[in-house]
Amino acid sequence: MAVDPQVAFVLDLVVKSGRPAYHTLSPKEARQLFRETRPASTPEPPAIGTVKDLGADGIPLRLYRPAGVPDATRLPALVYFHGGGWVIGDLDTHDTLCRQLTAGAGISVISVDYRLAPEHKFPASADDAWTATRWIVAHAAELGVDASRLAVGGDSAGGNLAAVVALQARDTGGPKLALQVLLYPVTDVGAETQSYRDLADGYMLTREGMRWFIAHYLGKPQDAEDWRASPIRATSFTGVAPALVVTAGYDPLRDEGDAYAQKLRAAGVSVDHVTFGGMVHGFIPMGKLIETGNRAVTLIADSLRYALR
Repeated sequence: MAVDPQVAFVLDLVVKSGRPAYHTLSPKEARQLFRETRPASTPEPPAIGTVKDLGADGIPLRLYRPAGVPDATRLPALVYFHGGGWVIGDLDTHDTLCRQLTAGAGISVISVDYRLAPEHKFPASADDAWTATRWIVAHAAELGVDASRLAVGGDSAGGNLAAVVALQARDTGGPKLALQVLLYPVTDVGAETQSYRDLADGYMLTREGMRWFIAHYLGKPQDAEDWRASPIRATSFTGVAPALVVTAGYDPLRDEGDAYAQKLRAAGVSVDHVTFGGMVHGFIPMGKLIETGNRAVTLIADSLRYALR
């Protein structure tokens, strides 16, 4: 399948803008660039109800609730971990996507602002993701959340964290998760697949960019062997939460996302695996310029609504 025409237009815009590649910048500069460029492709956020900033043992959270729902009503919830290679991204860069999922699925979404590398090396991000999830469950009543109907999810590095949380929930006997939403996830930081080689440059995320993110995240090369960094290296996948895995045809991470879906399915886990063939990494929040991003958001919201019914 060819690159989608709208994606090709965006890729051309990036080239013409002269925007520097992340791996040529400092983490501070890369964070600023991500914040500054994000709005250009982000659609208008839908109207929702309550939006509230919170804290979970020092970890910032943002709680979203749909419109027209009394605060006392306990809603199913998605705990969401933003993407950005564990180095960039925050509550604001993924605010519109969280609002879209809140409105589309009719659920509460709780976005987690975990610590970033290189100031906080592995496993800080994974630790924060797990700590925040457990805190949300412990405080479900005051958050207006039904902890018996809970999902975790994230994009890219956030998908990595969601997969890790799902494994930890299985290993510790809870919380019981209804769904893990893995959007073009990083599943193995210690290997470079065929899609890494075939799509090394020119398709938004680059091989050098991923190497830069991983180098900032890991404290030492051996950390790549830890399943909390590379969830595909877990010894077993039996009994983990059902999964929605979304991959993109022109994404260096495509093959490891595909492989993770296959690992889950082989272990008897219920998996919906959807590949958007003409898309690139990071397309889902780009609905202002890439209509398929909005189609993907609808798919994700419908999957959440069904799993958390």
